[in-house]
Amino acid sequence: MTNLKSIVESLLFVADTPVALDRLCTLLEEFDRGAVRDALTELLDDYGREGRGVTLVEVAGGYQFRTPAENADYLRRLTRVRPAKFSQSALETLAIIAYRQPVTRAEIEYLRGVDSGGVLKTLLEKKLLRILGKKDIPGKPLIYGTTREFLELFSLKDLKSLPSLKEIRDLSETVQYEQQDELPLGPSEVVARSEEVL
Repeated sequence: MTNLKSIVESLLFVADTPVALDRLCTLLEEFDRGAVRDALTELLDDYGREGRGVTLVEVAGGYQFRTPAENADYLRRLTRVRPAKFSQSALETLAIIAYRQPVTRAEIEYLRGVDSGGVLKTLLEKKLLRILGKKDIPGKPLIYGTTREFLELFSLKDLKSLPSLKEIRDLSETVQYEQQDELPLGPSEVVARSEEVL
């Protein structure tokens, strides 16, 4: 008897991009869709346990094996690959496009307040952005959106997985609060506080 769970695991292991359930069902046409989904659910459970060196995650509309983030420093020793680093302007541009897509260059530049042509070109070359078409207004400017590679890089299941503005605001406030608590007191503040006590 064929072990469907083993087959699904092998397919996901050799795939270099996330594999959607529909794609798995197409590849495994001799099996019922429900059986493929059940095998996938079992694998998610197996690889979801604590302490595993490899996890199975749902990302970019599909499923992919990944390593836990806490192992990244050790893995870099083997691969000698530097982690992706983005400039502040690249992150700002990506955030604007991710949250407001489809969006034109003029809209991005209006929100950022600076020219974004170079950043857009770089993000297009890295395949994090794509041109969705042209806006039906005078001049027919290009409209931009994010790609599947963007979802993969930021480990997002889909665009709905982006944090809400409230979550970002809460995180920002938490970080600012923690940073304020850790700031050492200057000499003048220590003197002022000791005078208050007296």
